[in-house]
Amino acid sequence: MKRARIIGTGSYLPAKVLTNFDLEKMVDTSNEWISTRTGIDERRIAADDEMTSDLALIAARNAMDMAGVKAEDIDLIVVGTITGDYPWPSTACIVQDKLGAINAGAWDVSAACSGFVYALSSAVQFINGGNAKRALVIGAEIFSRIIDWEDRNTCILFGDGAGAVVLEAQEGDAGVLSTHLKADGSFWELLYQPGFGAVHPASVSGIEQRLPFLRMAGNEVFKVAVRSMYEVANEALTANDMTTADLAMLFPHQANRRILDAVKKRLKLTDEQMFINVDKCGNTSGASIPIALDEANRKGMLKEGDIIMFDAFGGGFTWGSCLVRW
Repeated sequence: MKRARIIGTGSYLPAKVLTNFDLEKMVDTSNEWISTRTGIDERRIAADDEMTSDLALIAARNAMDMAGVKAEDIDLIVVGTITGDYPWPSTACIVQDKLGAINAGAWDVSAACSGFVYALSSAVQFINGGNAKRALVIGAEIFSRIIDWEDRNTCILFGDGAGAVVLEAQEGDAGVLSTHLKADGSFWELLYQPGFGAVHPASVSGIEQRLPFLRMAGNEVFKVAVRSMYEVANEALTANDMTTADLAMLFPHQANRRILDAVKKRLKLTDEQMFINVDKCGNTSGASIPIALDEANRKGMLKEGDIIMFDAFGGGFTWGSCLVRW
């Protein structure tokens, strides 16, 4: 049986570093307050001339170089993002053009911080169904463009970046074992971007009301996020007759340290079983999991046969997990 296997990983973080000490000069906050409550010390910020497709392109090329795959070998490009270059066309189409991936279908997935897991699941279905041989799955975000830099509760959390994987249909036991996607739209107002869309079309008054910026009810999001990430992780393990003891490493969405620690505690994982890099990257939304995966992979932390999991939660609310044999 052929299944979708990750054969290459890549990532890209912008050069500009924004530290907590920098934020002290911008809003009423402190390094100690941010670090203690979020576990974040710094985050990366895209340059003015860097677009989401640019970040995605570099991450994609790094993944393709590792996989030894050329642009014309790619059948699908799926990008998880909510901060694309434009409302439309899709950022995936722009990446397809920049790569020269002339044989690839391309589309975006809008699932906020769950974007990569949703995009990966979509590509896996095409590969496992025999409708594609190779897919490029990317999570890419420039959240700095939708952040209210006067809101100290949200501007401290987010960063920019991109991560990517190349999937290929291969025989054998390795590959994506299962994906599990969930959503509950009744929570949408707890984490969303009010403008500009059909409800609040572009207007001068909308800018004055700061409608293009992210809004979040942090405490309420925390409670649902921890429960949902815990439950969907267990669902993936149960579906594959495994327990947390079988798990070599969990790659959770890097939301903030409080959420990560709470999920780790509920799953009864050791420090070695959970990969965390939120301290250096901040919350990069749909890019956080593939960025973390690429870092671990390039550090040689994964070995053939390891069972790893992706576990995400984001606006919508959306959440999901993916179990992989490396």
